[in-house]
Amino acid sequence: MNRMLPGTRALRTFEAAARHLNFTRAAEEVGLTPAAVSYQIKEIEEQLGITLFTRTSRTIQLTPAGAVLYEATADALDNLRRATARARRMARGATHLRISLEARFASNWLLPRLPQFRAANPGLELTFDISEQVRDFEADDIDVAIRFGAGHYEGARAERLFGTVVVPICSPRLLESGPPLHEPRDLLHHTLCHVDCRTDGIVWPDWPMWMAAAGIENFDDSRCMAFADSTHVVQAVLDSGAVGLVELPMIANDLAAGRLVRLFDIGVSVAQDYAYHLVYPESSSDDPRVVAFRDWLIEQTRQTPQG
Repeated sequence: MNRMLPGTRALRTFEAAARHLNFTRAAEEVGLTPAAVSYQIKEIEEQLGITLFTRTSRTIQLTPAGAVLYEATADALDNLRRATARARRMARGATHLRISLEARFASNWLLPRLPQFRAANPGLELTFDISEQVRDFEADDIDVAIRFGAGHYEGARAERLFGTVVVPICSPRLLESGPPLHEPRDLLHHTLCHVDCRTDGIVWPDWPMWMAAAGIENFDDSRCMAFADSTHVVQAVLDSGAVGLVELPMIANDLAAGRLVRLFDIGVSVAQDYAYHLVYPESSSDDPRVVAFRDWLIEQTRQTPQG
C-alpha cells in the first residue's frame, strides 16, 4: 500500500528533533511547543507505520529506521534549501545584491553611507540579511557578507576592510555639567558601561582592560554596567550620562556631528589580525555587482577612523 509522505513542515520538525535528540530544543528551533513537536512526531510515525524514536522518561533515541529516515530527510531538506536559494538568485536578476551583516555594522556604519552608494550605483539594488551567523552562500540566498573575525572562511574570499579599537565616550552634556574628566582616573567617579560579549572565544574589550591600558591598577569593575550590544551602551551614554566603551569606527558620524565626545587618546584593540571583512564566494570575484560594492566599500574604509 502506498503511503503519503509527510509535508515539508513535518519533516523539518522531525529533522530538528532527530538532530537535537531533544523535543524542547527542536521546538525552540522550529517555533512550536515541545508538546506540538511530540504530537507531530507521533503523527509521522502513524502516517508511515514506523517507530522513529525510542523514548524513556529522560531521553529519546533514534531507532535504526529513524536514523535512516533522518539521514534522507536532512539531505532532502538541504538540497531543497540550496535549490530555493539558487531559484531566488535567478529571480532577483543581475541588478540586485543581497548582503548579510550584523545589526551593529548595518545601523552604525553602513546605513549612514548608503545614499552615497546609491548615488554612485543607481542601477544596483541592495537588500539585507541582518544576522551574526556565518551564512552558506549556496544555501542562504546571500551574495556577500560583512563579518568581523580573522578573515578565514572556507571556500570564500575575504577582503579586509578595517580593524577596530574600543574607546571611551560621553555626551557633551556630561562634560558641561558632570564631575570633571581631565584624566583617566577621573572616570572612577562616573557610571561606566561596556559591551559584554566574546568573538571566537576572545573577550571584547571592557573597562578593566581599558583601565589597565591607561595605567590604572586594581580597578574594581563591580559597579560597571554590561550590555549585550553597543547600541544600548550608546543609548545609556546619551540618556543617563554614563561613560561608555564603544568601537571608534562605529561612532564616527556621531563624533563628527557632536552628539558624542571621545575621551582621552587611549584605545584597546579587540585582537591582533581581527578586523571587518567583506566575504564572498571565490566564483563571484568578477561579478560586476560584487566588484562595484567591494570597490565602494574599500574607498569608504579609507575615510574610517581606526585608532
